[in-house]
Amino acid sequence: MAPDPLDWLTRLPARVRSSVSPRTLRNLRREFDRSFLAKLGLGLVAAVLVLAVFAPLVAPWNPTSQDLDNKQQPPLGFSRAETQTGQEMVNGSLQITNETVYVNATTEHPLGTDGLGRDMLSRVIYGARTSLLVGVLGTLLAMALGVPTGLVSGYYSGRVDDVLMRIADVSLAFPSLVLAIALVGLWGEAGVTVPDPFVATGIAPAIRGALSLPGGLTYPTGMPEQFTLPGTVIVVVGLVNWVWFARVARGEALSVREEEYVTAAESLGAPDRFIIRKHVLPNSLTPILVLATIQVAAIILLESALSFLGFSGTTLSWGFDISQGREYQTTSWWIAAMPGLAIVLTVIGINLIGDWLRDALDPGIEGEGGGV
Repeated sequence: MAPDPLDWLTRLPARVRSSVSPRTLRNLRREFDRSFLAKLGLGLVAAVLVLAVFAPLVAPWNPTSQDLDNKQQPPLGFSRAETQTGQEMVNGSLQITNETVYVNATTEHPLGTDGLGRDMLSRVIYGARTSLLVGVLGTLLAMALGVPTGLVSGYYSGRVDDVLMRIADVSLAFPSLVLAIALVGLWGEAGVTVPDPFVATGIAPAIRGALSLPGGLTYPTGMPEQFTLPGTVIVVVGLVNWVWFARVARGEALSVREEEYVTAAESLGAPDRFIIRKHVLPNSLTPILVLATIQVAAIILLESALSFLGFSGTTLSWGFDISQGREYQTTSWWIAAMPGLAIVLTVIGINLIGDWLRDALDPGIEGEGGGV
């Protein structure tokens, strides 16, 4: 019998399980069992997450090591033609000759190498760390700012609602990318250096040193000891996207505050903070959680755009690699295509998970498997 990918739901701490109703867990499991797209999305995201977490163990090469002798190697299944210029004597005179040489792929670099000979597979794996961390942390920051603002705005309404929502309207008036570039330019590129736990503890060197490659070759052990987390970008994407959480939370709060259990709590003299925390917030979580998954994907795209334009502050990023591949589009298309494909698959996977949560948690929506 195949293992259930949702068994982790039943192993959550008792306090967490008590906050999630059995009906919600049943709906999640039932919709997951019926939806192939939900399984596909969860599989894509799980694969990217595992690669990002265990990057020092699974990346075949150091993503920053340069090997100019093997630069612009094509990925497996492809070859690249290049023109080599030489000189030869013809009838007593020296003439310049051009010869077309085909560069074939090698198993050492299955996704090819970039213009500096760096392994593209390793760079894609390490780039997943940056994109996922920025996506998750940026979304958490946007939720921390937007959800309380929206709940307070919707619960109190009146002048409080007018002031907070006009601030949100001003934020919406600016395109997200333009506002993000302006904020990064204002604050500068502040990167946070994070030691790699697998390298710092010696786990990665020990495991890689014990492995062997075909032909008696040794597995490369010199992996990066640390990576740079673009702190400014995380703050910027949180400030740019908080308004979406505020809007959704406000709409839910306006609806929930009219419910009888809220009126009963108010009549018993419960303070507003208690009502918002115990009644309004728990009954507003469904659309907020669905929005969070969508925002993770949107923030990954925004971070890639900022990295592409040179505002990220780290070189291990999918957007940075796409930018570096621009000048090789006609000769080495894979330099930009491989990180671009990683972005597409990751965003599709996250959006499919969002669709699964929406179909399972909102009984008014008909999902892939039919109505709930």
